[in-house]
Amino acid sequence: MFSDDFINKLLNSKKVAVLTGAGVSAESGVPTFRDPGGIWEKFRPEQLANFEAFMSDPDFVWSWYQHRREIMRDVKPNPGHYALADMEKMFAQFDLITQNIDNLHFRAGSKNVTELHGNIERNFCIKCKKYYNEIDVKQKAVLKCEKCNGLIRPDVVWFGEMLPYESLQHAEKCAMNSDVFFSIGTSAEVYPAAMLPMIAKQSGAYVVEINIKPTALTYDVHEMLQGKSGEILTELIRVIKYKQN
Repeated sequence: MFSDDFINKLLNSKKVAVLTGAGVSAESGVPTFRDPGGIWEKFRPEQLANFEAFMSDPDFVWSWYQHRREIMRDVKPNPGHYALADMEKMFAQFDLITQNIDNLHFRAGSKNVTELHGNIERNFCIKCKKYYNEIDVKQKAVLKCEKCNGLIRPDVVWFGEMLPYESLQHAEKCAMNSDVFFSIGTSAEVYPAAMLPMIAKQSGAYVVEINIKPTALTYDVHEMLQGKSGEILTELIRVIKYKQN
């Protein structure tokens, strides 16, 4: 499954960076924006996941996110998430960058995670920026900050908002400094995250793609591993451990 060149590059790497997208979480059954959900099927994500919609009807937008959180409670990390958590322990520097907001990387045990699009399990006050992480999913009306009475919103990047500057800068630095860079389960079409594999390649990294089908990135990588990320990463961990012993 893996070329000798790839395995040798990986075994001799000190800095490994990984970008994950929706494909990784899809193997856990994470619902998309358009998952079946009664009234929510009548709305496009753009109508709900934006600041203007929230300010216009905060209770309505908040209840949609509560609905999504409630569904997420039963979703578990999959073998791909656990394999990446294992890989973090195998290299001198391992940076995991994700476009996903589902918190599954943290739940699988990964610690060095950069979340480009936020985290659905976190919330913050739009006025004073105080964080609220323990929220009852049954609370359908929007909450107000105990400190300043500001509205509390999900800590996710909405349509029309910029990615967190520091997170994006860190992600670009990780790509530039990596010896091996993985692009896993992402369509390579959502910018600026889609730039990261090419930044890594231009900086001399060995770039590997793992996806169930070819993408816009496929013909620019050094290695394309087609299939489910959970299966491929689990096998990769087995090979790395065998080679190291």
